[in-house]
Amino acid sequence: MLGTVEVAVVRLAAFIIAFAFLFGVAAERPAPVRPYRLAYSGSGLNHLAVVSDSYTTGTKEGGLGAKSWTSIAWRILNREGVRVSADVAAEGRAGYGVRGDHGSVFADLTGRVVHPDDELVVFFGSRNDQGVDPETYAEVTRNTLESARRMAPAAKLLVIGPPWPTADVPEVVTQLRDILYTEARAVGASWVDPLAERWFVGRPELIGSDGVHPNDAGHAYLADKIAPLIGTRLTRRL
Repeated sequence: MLGTVEVAVVRLAAFIIAFAFLFGVAAERPAPVRPYRLAYSGSGLNHLAVVSDSYTTGTKEGGLGAKSWTSIAWRILNREGVRVSADVAAEGRAGYGVRGDHGSVFADLTGRVVHPDDELVVFFGSRNDQGVDPETYAEVTRNTLESARRMAPAAKLLVIGPPWPTADVPEVVTQLRDILYTEARAVGASWVDPLAERWFVGRPELIGSDGVHPNDAGHAYLADKIAPLIGTRLTRRL
């Protein structure tokens, strides 16, 4: 026969097993969690995605939080009656062919933020791709842009090339620009060339002390440049 202690242990074990069974049935499969997307009521909302690098994340030089060009651009568009729900995936040091601070390339970022109902997908950058073999670069840019096309077949694509803050652009960056232009046009994307348009050239007050990244004023400048490019490609107005 079992002693008093043994009986107590058996009863406790039975209680634990029964409790675990009941709890497991009640919480057998947790509900999946989707990334948060800002939503408004009504039909005037434009869904879009942005894929970029540290020119969009902001840095210690400027452009953090509400001072990023994306945040400023959405406020500009909202004042003009263009409301957006934007998913932004940007990673410092990332490019089409170079992995960023958290191990992502633009294709990875694309997969995180592009949705079937997007009206526009924006790619911006990247000067970080210096050092990537040209043939490899052509392949990865093509694959990235085509993946966005597959994920959001009705979306327009806007590809903004790499910027450079001075007039003396390295030849390798010009070569990257030319390859990206070719691949963007091949998939029917709109193309904007900050090098040809001389973004930041002659405006050192817009670049931080590192000589590379835009400061807060530089992000406001980017918003003024990019907001109209986005707004003209969105169809829904208040």
